[in-house]
Amino acid sequence: MKSLRYLNLFGSGFGELIPPQIGNLSNLHYLNLGGFGYNFLSVNNLQWLSSLPLQVLDLSGVDLSQASDLLQVTNKITSLSELWLSHCSLGSIPPTPNSNFSSLATLDLSFNSFENALIPSWVFGYQNLVALNLSANGFQGPIPIGLQNMTSLKHLDLSANNFNSSIPHWLYSFSHLEFLNLRKNLLQGTISSSIRNLTSAISIDLTSNQLDGKVPRSLGNLCNLRELRLSDNKLSQEVWEILESLLRCVSYGLEVLEMYDAQLFGHLTEKLGQFQNLTTLSLEGNSIWGPIPISIGKLSSLRFLDLSNNQFNKTLPQSFGGLSKLEYVFIGGNMLEGVVSETHFANLRRLKELSTTPTRLTLKVSPNWIPPFQVVILGLGSWILGPNFPLWICSQKQVWSLDISNTNVKDAIPPLFWNMSSQFNYLNLSHNHFYGEIPNIPVTLYPSSVIDMSSNSFSGSLPRISSNVSFLDLSNNFLSGSISHFLCYKKNEPKQMELLNLGKNRLSGNISYCWENWQKLLVLSLGNNNFTGSIPASIEHLSLLKSLHLSNNNISGKLLHFLKNCTDLEIIDISENKFFGIIPSWIGKRHSSLIILNLRSNNFHGPIPKQLCALTSLQILDLSHNKLFGSIPGCVNNLNAMASTSHNILQDLFVVDGDSVDFERALLVIKGQVLEYTTNLGLLRTIDLSKNNLSGEIPKEVTSLQGLQSLNLSFNNLTGRIPENIGAMGSLESLDFSENQLSGRIPPSMSKLSFLSKLNLSMNNLSGKIPSGTQLQSFSASSFIGNKLCGPPLTDSCTINYAKPDTKDKGSSGGREVDWFYVGMALGFVVGFWVVWGPLLVNKKWRIMYFQFLDRMGYRLGVFWHKLDRML
Repeated sequence: MKSLRYLNLFGSGFGELIPPQIGNLSNLHYLNLGGFGYNFLSVNNLQWLSSLPLQVLDLSGVDLSQASDLLQVTNKITSLSELWLSHCSLGSIPPTPNSNFSSLATLDLSFNSFENALIPSWVFGYQNLVALNLSANGFQGPIPIGLQNMTSLKHLDLSANNFNSSIPHWLYSFSHLEFLNLRKNLLQGTISSSIRNLTSAISIDLTSNQLDGKVPRSLGNLCNLRELRLSDNKLSQEVWEILESLLRCVSYGLEVLEMYDAQLFGHLTEKLGQFQNLTTLSLEGNSIWGPIPISIGKLSSLRFLDLSNNQFNKTLPQSFGGLSKLEYVFIGGNMLEGVVSETHFANLRRLKELSTTPTRLTLKVSPNWIPPFQVVILGLGSWILGPNFPLWICSQKQVWSLDISNTNVKDAIPPLFWNMSSQFNYLNLSHNHFYGEIPNIPVTLYPSSVIDMSSNSFSGSLPRISSNVSFLDLSNNFLSGSISHFLCYKKNEPKQMELLNLGKNRLSGNISYCWENWQKLLVLSLGNNNFTGSIPASIEHLSLLKSLHLSNNNISGKLLHFLKNCTDLEIIDISENKFFGIIPSWIGKRHSSLIILNLRSNNFHGPIPKQLCALTSLQILDLSHNKLFGSIPGCVNNLNAMASTSHNILQDLFVVDGDSVDFERALLVIKGQVLEYTTNLGLLRTIDLSKNNLSGEIPKEVTSLQGLQSLNLSFNNLTGRIPENIGAMGSLESLDFSENQLSGRIPPSMSKLSFLSKLNLSMNNLSGKIPSGTQLQSFSASSFIGNKLCGPPLTDSCTINYAKPDTKDKGSSGGREVDWFYVGMALGFVVGFWVVWGPLLVNKKWRIMYFQFLDRMGYRLGVFWHKLDRML
């Protein structure tokens, strides 16, 4: 094919070595062998290129790590104007002495990994370049001064690197520059007013840096500007100051304005309507307040609108319905309220996504309303749609993502909606009052589908669910009956399920078998039901399981060896059951990633295995209300996660549409109360060994757990002293040592526990004075009763100084010091006796009168009791 001038094999799926025979195409002007992720080509050398009259060469995605002759060869192609070398694994390119790239206009070296994280010096020699792309190479340090002579550049892309200087002043002098992309770096400082000199600029992208200060008003002089992106910086400025400056010139041509997560505040004014060419407006994640301006209806070209996660209030203006080109809307996470009617959607015929979750707007439309749009994503979470089911949703034949959670609907779901169930990839009906039975959903069109119907009033048996569903939450309903038909549905078909939550229902019977087809499960929650029997052996197939919740059932038996295969477990919660036997030592060996171990309220007996100390990631340990005996292992100081004061938040086990799911929860006894922890569960660090038969001393090693927030050792048989260094546990908020046999004094260091809000040392053998300090004296006396303690807050103030024998000699007599307390007590008795009885013995008249008085009093009392007896 000697006459071939144009060869484009981009993304054609070829692999292995590029045949050098391509070098025989002597008339070839355009060669494209690129296609990262589609082609898998490589070369040993590039000599076959040297004789081709190429103008455009695209080798993006080709492995050039072995091609040390790259510059030597391309230097011989004097006609070359475009060179595309993205994703080529270029670690280093040896320079050539005589570069001849005077014709080269475009150079793309993006997505490589150059040595020393520096731009190769030979790049700076090509001063006639019009387009230079050095993005995603991990370059560090300041933007190199070697680029300042490339004043012919129209397109400069330095994005996704680690440049950490301010924007260099010389860059503002590039008057020919049309496209400047510096996003995703570490650039600091302010944007200079010299930006006015970029008079040719069409697009400026400074997203995701550390720029601060105000945006200069001179930005408004760039009358050619079509796209401005300043998101994810620290601008700390009133939003309208920026918009006001852009009105000077830019507003009439500006098409894209992105300033999300930029720490903006203030409000939008009606002048927003002057940006009539805007197609994209993104102000998400700021602190903008006030109403959405009515003039937003004048943005007739708008296609993308994101005002979410601000502080907009009042209601959605009716002019919103005039945005006929609008396709994507995000207004959730504000304080909007009021009524939204059909008028608000009158002309939104192109709408594809309406994501407004969470928003407390009220939708009032006629029962027969059919929207003018056909959306694919509809998020109305926290709207007020009820009490009747919104039938207009059934008209959305293309919707695959639907969220109507927490919308105050109190109704049965119509069959017409259930017939749509196969088309959903994401369906969220949670936190409503839906009732009735859930029908079978045997087919879903999308893999990895998500269904959340939790916190409703659904009843009946579990539905049979498609094997494509990866997330199913039916918790907190009134579902009843067995689980067997659910688990064993399509028994020979592997399930894609990763999260299964059936907790807080009325399910009963055995947990059943068929778990061998659920091998992708990461999270399994069957807690708060009426399951009986033992854990089936088929659970050993759940080797990827990270979280197991079986709490508050009637499950019995031992923790059998088949849980050994679930080595990725991070959470085990089998509390409130009837498990028995010893706590197996293999938990500490096989489950090294455990973060939560909750065995509370079972019938486990035997000692606490020392192997549990190997659980260095453990944050919550609850073995309370069992029959454990023996001592507390002294190796508790190896529980590193509890020794750390840094808050290593529990990893999100499941992510839906980019957002983590707040699924993990646990019932824990903290500060004497049973509390359910959910989103803040990963912040807790607790140990609860209460209500067992543990003995021995509290190991001093426990004081090294400086991140521990709650420690409960109550209702055991612990002896000895409270560790002296307990004051080192500075994070403690709750401490309970009550109902033991602890003795000695309260360590003075305990008064240093400044976060302590719950303390119980009652019913022990502690003695001495309670250490002084505002912390311990703030607790009630009930925290210390049943001991031999004194001092505030107890009424015994320790003011009596009991005499102690003095062993010192008192001169030659060898006498002892007199205890005047006892002497005074004896003298007081003698004096008091004779003061009362002495006069009666001496004076006979007084003695007769005294006894006559006693006789009269006795007679009167007798008459009184006689009358009282007759009345009764």
